Amino acid sequence: MGGVAPDSGPSGVKAPDGGWGWAVLFGCFVITGFSYAFPKAVSVFFKELIKEFHVGYSDTAWISSIVLAMLYGTGPICSILVNRFGCRPVMMVGGIFASLGMIMASFATSIFHIYLTTGVITGLGLALNFQPSLIMLNRYFSEKRPLANGLAAAGSPVALCCLSPLGQQLSYAYGWRGGFLILGGLLLNCCVCGALMRPLTAPKRQDQETPEAAEDQKDATPTATPPPKAKLLDFSVFRDRGFVIYTLAAAIMVLGLFVPPVFVVSYAKHLGAEDTRAALLLSILGFIDIFARPTCGVIAGLRWVRPRCVYLFSFAMVFNGTADLLGSFARSYDELVVFCVFFGVSYGMVGALQFEVLMTIVGTERFSSAIGLVLLVEAIAVLVGPPSAGRLLDFTHNYQYVFLLAGSEVVLSALVLATCNFLFIKKKEPELPAVKERPPEEIRELSCAPKEEQEVQAGPSGTSSATASSATASQGTSGSSGSTSPALSPAPVAETTTTKVEEGGGASGPQVEPESSL
Repeated sequence: MGGVAPDSGPSGVKAPDGGWGWAVLFGCFVITGFSYAFPKAVSVFFKELIKEFHVGYSDTAWISSIVLAMLYGTGPICSILVNRFGCRPVMMVGGIFASLGMIMASFATSIFHIYLTTGVITGLGLALNFQPSLIMLNRYFSEKRPLANGLAAAGSPVALCCLSPLGQQLSYAYGWRGGFLILGGLLLNCCVCGALMRPLTAPKRQDQETPEAAEDQKDATPTATPPPKAKLLDFSVFRDRGFVIYTLAAAIMVLGLFVPPVFVVSYAKHLGAEDTRAALLLSILGFIDIFARPTCGVIAGLRWVRPRCVYLFSFAMVFNGTADLLGSFARSYDELVVFCVFFGVSYGMVGALQFEVLMTIVGTERFSSAIGLVLLVEAIAVLVGPPSAGRLLDFTHNYQYVFLLAGSEVVLSALVLATCNFLFIKKKEPELPAVKERPPEEIRELSCAPKEEQEVQAGPSGTSSATASSATASQGTSGSSGSTSPALSPAPVAETTTTKVEEGGGASGPQVEPESSL
């Protein structure tokens, strides 16, 4: 988007594109699944919480909302911690927080205790894992980064298909308290994933392996200045037009992106579908999403597609918004099934490309700050989008308007991204090698010198002596004949000459031939 940022890490180490990076990818896959699927999986315990604490469904729905708000809204805090302490320690502390929150929630005596433990503490722990895992994935992959992002993003639908049935079984067998306790133990795997995030280090050179070479290097550079400290939160990303455009488009997109999955089940029930058939729609959507994300990652990694990934992302958003607009006209359960298929494909494309495009815009060095600021802006949109759609539904009692609003917002975000990128972001031209200019004194000497001397000075340094001897010989010949040669008249500076050296080692030696004769 505009110019592609370099892919070297903060220490200048090039991404290995493999090796230990596949272990980092696996950890990112698991963390992404926990981060996005856990707020939805907790919803299976809502009925028991309503009976336990005598609250309404809207009160329990705040649990998932607080978790998502912490996941998005604490982005700048995560950026500061990562830039200060690194990804691995931040993720391991976050895993402890995520597990501790669920364990403490199993002893809760009021719904407010659930808000504090599951919502705030567990949400903060997931945020401290989600953002650093993406940063490490960006550092380990460069050429294969689109594929890596697609595979990591597939963790969300896979975890959703696993955690929701698991939560239901735990609720039946152990109740909500036992289920929360077991899920807390399961979240300790975030610490294992954090341990996989080994930082990249530059390989040691051979001359630095011996202590004598190290001492010589210290003696050679006694006044070396220390490297500048990295900024804890780099606000300079806002100077990048591409980043500003992306942030604006992402905020508009999030307003409507998560609305259809929230309302599609109730939409099916409104059309007369049974509860089990209505819930099957989310399973269909998640199953399609599992395969759409890696496939889109492969497509985005193609040589002729990757430089234009921002336009592929815009197409994915247009596809998603169009599916919402057409789905608003569904009048039967079968039509909703078709809508879920197309929405699952487009939703997977958006999920696979959203962070890949951001990585391409800002590069590895500034990505840790950029993702935190983007998530903070998206947090506001996440808290505004679905509640606004719910208010519209309460006012109109018509699901068609809800889906039309969501589709319009997603399509608008695609138009903003593609149009602004085309109009305001200029492609970087390839840099040409610098041409060494002659100093003014040399130009004056050439303007006053005879033509043969200009040819001698214009030729290569390796043949200047041979050319000079040839020019001297020609002057001697012309002087002995008593005739004046026109070649000895002063030549203008703008005239260009070339020196041709005929190889072969003959008796005549190198010959000087002007490109144009007077």
